[in-house]
Amino acid sequence: MSSKNDFYSKLKVQLEDTTQFPSDYLYKFIVPTDENQEEEVQEIFNNTGAVIKTKKSKTGKYVSLSVVLKIENASKVIEYYKKVEKIKGIISL
Repeated sequence: MSSKNDFYSKLKVQLEDTTQFPSDYLYKFIVPTDENQEEEVQEIFNNTGAVIKTKKSKTGKYVSLSVVLKIENASKVIEYYKKVEKIKGIISL
């Protein structure tokens, strides 16, 4: 678990170094289509003003989601990553 915390700590520093907040932040995720993972991602970003684009894979087994959301600070960026990481089979890019 600590490696995940290390990852988020490094990400926070990188974001603070490279991003002027508030800013539009692009999240990219890939989820399997075997359950309702796509809806779960959309629910997390529901009512946030996020713009979500989806694209099915050629085989239809996966959906990629691009989510653009205005974010106030690096901690908020990470907060959303932590919310989606609970979704079964999700890959954050």
